Amino acid sequence: MLCKKTYKNQITLPKKIMEKFGDMEYFEAEALEDRIILRPVKIKPVGESLYKIKEKISSLGISEKDIDKAIKWARNK
Repeated sequence: MLCKKTYKNQITLPKKIMEKFGDMEYFEAEALEDRIILRPVKIKPVGESLYKIKEKISSLGISEKDIDKAIKWARNK
């Protein structure tokens, strides 16, 4: 299918192609020889990842004070 690049270097992908990717919003772009390869990428909301990190830290018994001490120690090295 033919796509045209705009003066802002944007390409609109045909609806038939995008229907195969559902609600994907992000794509990894790679130039390979004379081709442009697009791979769909799922981006998790930051809040979701942070929640899992906080859960793990709590399960290990690490407090905010412990983290503050570790940061201060690392910055002084």
